[in-house]
Amino acid sequence: MIDEILHYINQLPFLTVLISFSIGFGFMPMVLNIAKKRGFVVKPNKRTSHEGAVPNIGGINIFISYLLTVFFLSYNLFSEVQYMIIGVFIILIVGFVDDLIDIKAHWKLIGEISAAFFLIVLSDIRLTNLHGFLGVYQISDISSYALSFFVFIVIINSLNLIDGIDGLASGLGIIYTLFFAVYFQLAGFTNFSISSYALVGSLAVFFMYNVFGHKNKIFMGDSGALLLGYMISLYIFQFCEMNAYHHVPEFLHMKSAPSVIVCIMAVPLFDTFRIILTRLKKGVSPFKADKNHIHHLLLKIGLKHVQVTLVLLFVTIVFVILGLIGRNWSIYLLTLVAFTLASVLTYILWRIVDYKTIGKGSPGYSQKK
Repeated sequence: MIDEILHYINQLPFLTVLISFSIGFGFMPMVLNIAKKRGFVVKPNKRTSHEGAVPNIGGINIFISYLLTVFFLSYNLFSEVQYMIIGVFIILIVGFVDDLIDIKAHWKLIGEISAAFFLIVLSDIRLTNLHGFLGVYQISDISSYALSFFVFIVIINSLNLIDGIDGLASGLGIIYTLFFAVYFQLAGFTNFSISSYALVGSLAVFFMYNVFGHKNKIFMGDSGALLLGYMISLYIFQFCEMNAYHHVPEFLHMKSAPSVIVCIMAVPLFDTFRIILTRLKKGVSPFKADKNHIHHLLLKIGLKHVQVTLVLLFVTIVFVILGLIGRNWSIYLLTLVAFTLASVLTYILWRIVDYKTIGKGSPGYSQKK
């Protein structure tokens, strides 16, 4: 019976979504109950807009449903990347501790690097090819490790920083993992496809409670955001390597795979890049929290949380389509187009913010009754 189910899942990996969703849905009441009893909650403060104490360990439920699903349906994945699961535990603990006591940035970075070690060094899942960028293809091991650690840190922290309003990080995560799930399935990488679909289902449960939970609302917390970043890094490394060495059917091959990733993750990557530059320009630490993220700007023009999330998810889908259209353009061209589009959209948003916050109060402004 079990063998028949596994065979069926291998033939139709997308059914994994239903299984991980069911497991996550079943465990969520227990996670909420434990969080409230143990005080794993976020109380309203000057940087939040919610009411009442809200549990912030949604990452635990995502982890449980994901792990159980993959363990039962694609155990071979753990044998392929056996050390990866240790890294997952480490990153989950780092995020959980940060949610409890708000650890300093350098300790958090050390934890992230430690988790990355098990993925990049011991599991040997890393970037080894520049896809022709600057005329370079395969790179040395030292360069490979350095690049992989850097990309890992950028991805995991950009997703952590974008987690500021209801449904945004999980919604983006659903789009990202669904993209990789379908791609891995079409390419014949069934274990990675099942893993990705499992994360889609786990994130969908959280999204539902986070956005529509009301009395049973829950936040992802750093445990969830860092876990999501860890898994997305794994899928990105695998995706780029598959395309670098033509381990996919020709119709799936993407010459500009790294630039496609830039398009897919345009919202958190560009926002992080912009935020760091803005803070450095002001002479403050790039790690100092503020309310200048893209979702904060959208809130300033009068959109509600759910509306902001939907807008940014729509923008992400547009960038995904751009990446697919330009998948075989040069790396330079596709990156330039994506960067230009992101810059133009941000500029337009800033002008709207200025109009809303300054324009109406200026001497030359008059409003018709």
